[in-house]
Amino acid sequence: MSRTRIAITGMGAISAFGEGAQPLWQGLREGASGIRPLRHADAGRLRVRVAAQVPESFDPARLFDERVLPMLDRTSQFALYAANEAIAQSGLDFGADGLGHRTAVVIGTGVGGETTQDESSRRLYAENAQRLHPLTIARVMANAPASQISMAHGLRGPVFAVSSACASANHAIAQAALMIRAGLADVAVTGGAEACLSYGVLRAWEAMRVLADDTCRPFSADRRGLVLGEGAGIFVLESMDRARARGATVLAELAGFGMSADAGDIVSPDPAGGSAAMALALADAGLNPQDVEYVNAHGTGTPANDPTETRAIRQVFGTHADRLAVSSTKSMHGHALGAASALELVAVIGALREGVVPPTANFDVPDPACDLDYVPNVPREMPVRAALSNSFAFGGLNAVLALTKA
Repeated sequence: MSRTRIAITGMGAISAFGEGAQPLWQGLREGASGIRPLRHADAGRLRVRVAAQVPESFDPARLFDERVLPMLDRTSQFALYAANEAIAQSGLDFGADGLGHRTAVVIGTGVGGETTQDESSRRLYAENAQRLHPLTIARVMANAPASQISMAHGLRGPVFAVSSACASANHAIAQAALMIRAGLADVAVTGGAEACLSYGVLRAWEAMRVLADDTCRPFSADRRGLVLGEGAGIFVLESMDRARARGATVLAELAGFGMSADAGDIVSPDPAGGSAAMALALADAGLNPQDVEYVNAHGTGTPANDPTETRAIRQVFGTHADRLAVSSTKSMHGHALGAASALELVAVIGALREGVVPPTANFDVPDPACDLDYVPNVPREMPVRAALSNSFAFGGLNAVLALTKA
């Protein structure tokens, strides 16, 4: 029995490169950096010096109705902005033929409404406030971004959140595609959103001692850690048959996905877990290792992650690993936790559509433990017909997407 093929017909984003998927892709294909000095009211009390933040020009009051805005944490603002863009690009009318009742919303987030949580804690414990805003729970809850998208567009199918730390968006996208395959939905709005740069989260990451103090250098021997980011990437999925029947522009095909767990250390990655997820994604997509030209790596820039991911890629691709283009776009848009793989999917779709692989920025010194072709510093024009997008999270949770050119 043939399996339902999944088309991506809309994408939206907000990132350190500004509002929209196109500014994000344009920045990545040029090898530009969205990492800047940290803007934060408590910057003087933090050791963190840099982050990949959405520009200050982002004005929620300009973008959202004043009746809705009090319900939107920054995470939901990002998700709703990106969803609006993706849905507009898809050209779908959810009011036609009851489509809204057959549309799912699945959004990944690692920490949810953290800026609201942080501000509420400040009011309670530092200012001795006796009352909090009555909509605090509605803003903080992890399902708020999915619910806000559902309400804004009248989407009444399955709506829920996925939280698996830094793999949240890829897990969400896989779940959305599975629902279309299973006939539980005709269309899905899916991706990830994160606004994690609160004082509490920044101090917690400082305590882990994995943050770089200047910039992110994945796979480079002089890497000094990750750089946190924020933003959202949201996509519209539907069956390929449905997309073609209505004459939609298909951005790429979500050909398959693989998911696994290390079942080992809570923070230290295991190459066996990552390689299992990649192998499962290839099998699900019906691809052989030699069919893949590009891997968008998880590539955080930490001492442990990068050589572990390199070994995992070699385990799956064998000798073909030496012919792969591998890059980490976190070197430019930062590590946006639950939204990271959604931002990276914009990069993969761009590579498939335009035949340009975005580089690994800030690659200074080769590392013998990281011995693949990381497309250092300069974008590369090359045909890309099939690609993987890796996402490996704390907790040993791995989710890999396989995409092919439409």
